[in-house]
Order: sequence, then structure tokens, then C-alpha cells
Amino acid sequence: MNEFSRDRDSVFGDKLAAKVKQKPVLVAVDLGAESCRVSLLRWIEGQPEIRLIHRFANSTQNQGNGLRWDIAAIQDGIEEGLRACAQLAPEGISAIGVDGWAVDYVRLGPGGQPVANPFCYRDQRTVESQKLVHCKISPQRLYELTGIQILALNTLYQLRADGDAEQNLPWINLPEFLLHALGGRRVSEYTNATHTQLLGVDDHAWSPEIFKAAGLDVSAAPPLVNPGTDIGQLQGPLASLPAFRNTRLIAPACHDTAAAIAGIPAQGDDWAFISSGTWSLVGCLLPSACVSEAARQKNFSNEGGVGGQIYFLKNVNGMWLLRQCIEHWRSQGQTWTVEQLVDASANVGAPEHRLDVDDPDLLLPGDMPARINAQLKRSGQNAIPEGAGMAPTMTRLVLHSLAARYAAVLESATSISGKTFKRLYIVGGGSRNALLNRLTARATGLEVLPGSIESTTMGNFAIQLAALDGNYADGIGVSGSAVAKWASVLGAQP
Repeated sequence: MNEFSRDRDSVFGDKLAAKVKQKPVLVAVDLGAESCRVSLLRWIEGQPEIRLIHRFANSTQNQGNGLRWDIAAIQDGIEEGLRACAQLAPEGISAIGVDGWAVDYVRLGPGGQPVANPFCYRDQRTVESQKLVHCKISPQRLYELTGIQILALNTLYQLRADGDAEQNLPWINLPEFLLHALGGRRVSEYTNATHTQLLGVDDHAWSPEIFKAAGLDVSAAPPLVNPGTDIGQLQGPLASLPAFRNTRLIAPACHDTAAAIAGIPAQGDDWAFISSGTWSLVGCLLPSACVSEAARQKNFSNEGGVGGQIYFLKNVNGMWLLRQCIEHWRSQGQTWTVEQLVDASANVGAPEHRLDVDDPDLLLPGDMPARINAQLKRSGQNAIPEGAGMAPTMTRLVLHSLAARYAAVLESATSISGKTFKRLYIVGGGSRNALLNRLTARATGLEVLPGSIESTTMGNFAIQLAALDGNYADGIGVSGSAVAKWASVLGAQP
């Protein structure tokens, strides 16, 4: 039985359809692990104009109670951005959508407020909770039920790591929480829900078997909705601003990768993608989930996409590696930017060895050059001096290793799915890395097509537009073709 629900008078309402005819002004909020962005879509002489209105830094903190996000600071930054949007759009803002990273969540108290700052997925508390869960239900069975790659950061293991006293408290993933805090219903949007490792791959419903085995309370989980669902009207102090008096709250593809892929205006079936940022999400589109033994052995994930599609992909460590190195070198008094490092490394010879970029030790924060050297030493390779003077050499090693890993993942995707690729779209912040793009083209043999660095924001907007246009169906949400159409319109802006 499909659990997804929506308001019957929401996306199909006459008022919403009228707003589309009037070229709706929209806001997209994109949460990032390092920065969050609030963007505004307006129409100037009938043409779309997307402007980044407010960007604010985001980071974790550890005050002795684990690695956590400052949720109040995130909310304050979003409110500042929304107020700025209201000043710039006197014609009124039709809707707001929020996307962000997956797996992390907020536990809510009796008044609907967070009981504590949410944990970050990089907190090591899930190391033990993953073992506890696997004692009750095997990784093989989990993959069979969900089609999701086994990662200690998944919501399943995080929920189990919470104390017994918290197990009956309702929870909600971060993008949906922020929509909820603005006045929307508490929901779990499908693309984000698939990342919890608690959703059935066939029926798209919360899996009673997994909840029971893990000792979790299924009644604490949010109701499920599809991409593009209207979940209510903006409420609270912001709603008193003239621009926000009739603003709807739309759950787009709340997972940022799903939004980014939805923002790719590609045609045909011969392309793969990399959503490149802190993580690199590498894969392709499938019409239905692939949960074969080969897919499980390679730990591929069947993640929910827009329009009923499946994003068959693997998480690959991404620009996190370089950014952590940069933090280390900054502590030594040398300030590098990613762009400077890429330029400097272009003149360094190709390394003879490749890193295992998905080594669990390289997923942890702090002392990244030392972590890289530890792996080199374990494999019998010479260490690279960790000072900032050798930063270009270490950068070259990281970039070659990422390209090699991308190629290996796409080769596996081809052998498992039977699909062949000619084109590779790269979207997100990493799409600007021309050197990595060249190395990836060489390693994969594919035509690399750098997409928009704002593909996530474009996808968020395209989903909102499709929803407001009435291109929504029960059981699926917004139409994939309608979203692609809007993505093409937005992508044509200067």
C-alpha cells in the first residue's frame, strides 16, 4: 500500500494555476554542509532571472555532546534571506521550496520544537549502532528491502544511536523540518525518505520489518509525500510581509542530489551524471530499482528521483578531501583556495599511485594530509610531505584518484544495469574544476558536459514550477518531463 499523501486542493487549486499564468516568483533554499543559499526566481520581460540573494556559512560544532549542527543559526540565516527576497519581490512570492543533504534529522518535543541540535552524519556514534542493527537484521536483508547502499551515516543507524528515552519522539529530516518550521505539515518527502534506509523499495512505504528489527517506533516517522507536494501556507512573522501573504510551502525534491539531477536538461538515455560537491554522487537513471546481488556487492544505491525514476548511484568521497587539506594548511599559515590549488597542480606530473578515496578514514574530519599519507604508507608508497609547499602534489594525487574512482563506478554501473553511456553530465560546485573534468573524461572515455553549478537550485525551482502548473499525479508527484521542460527554460537564462 502506498503511504504517500497530499492536499487535494493544493497543487491543483485554481489559485495556484492562476499564479503560474502570472509567471510565479519563487524562493529556493539550498542547505549545504559548508554554506546555505537562498535564491530568488523572478521574471523580467517574460524571461527567468535567478539571483542568489543570501549565502551564509554553515558548519558543525562539538561542545562535548557530539558533532552537531546549529539549527537555530540555520533558521536565522534562512529568515534573513527570505526577508531580503520579500524586499526584492513586491509583486509577491508564490512559493518556497527547501532542499539539502540527506540522512540528518531533528527530534521534536511536545511543542514541536527541536529537543536538541541535530547530530551530523559524520559523528562516530553510528559505528556501534550499525553493529547493533546488523545483529538484528542482516545487511543483505536491508539491501533486499530498501535497495539502499549500506552506509553508517544512514538515518537508520542514527536513529538507533539515539537513547531509548528518545525513540518515541517524532523526527523529521532537516529540509522538511525547515519547511515545517515555516508553517508546513511534518512530512518526509520521497527522495529524501529513500536515504533513511527505512523505506521499502517496492511499495515506497516505511518498512515495518526494519523498524521492528532496529527497535524503532514507526509512529515517530513522518507521513510520506511525493516530490512537488504542497504542504501548507507560510505562517508566522514572515507571513505578515506583503510579499509573503499568500505564499505556499512546497516540498520539492528535498534531497539536494535529486534536485540537482532534476535540474539537468538532458534528453535521451545515453548519459550518466556526477553531482559533484562535498560528496560526489555518481550514477545513472533507471526506470525501476535494481537490487541484484551484483548491485548489492558493489553497494549501489537505488535512490528516489523525480517523476518515479530511480537514481542508481554510489556515494564517492568528493571535494571534502581537498577542503580538509586546505583547513590543515591554513592552520600552518598558508591560505589556498581550491581554484589556486587546481591551477598549481596542473604543472605537477601524474602520480604513479591512486588513493582509495572511499577509505573510511578519509571520511573523517581533521589532519587530512596525515590520513592520506597513512594510506600511502599502508600500500607501500612514499608519503608526501604534509607542509603547504607540497600542496599542489597532494592535490594532483587527490584529483587523479577521484577521476579513477568515477570511472570505476561508471564501469560497474554499466555492467550491472546493462546501460551504455556516451555523455557524462557533471553538476554542482565541482563542475567548475576544469582539471578534474579533463581527468574524468580521460579516465571514463565519455564526453564530459559541465552543467550548472546551481543545478540544485534550478531543479528546486523547476519542481516548484511543475507543481504550480498542475503537472502532478498521485503516487508519483510532479511529472519528470514537466520538470525537465522547466529546467530547460531556466537553463536558457543568460
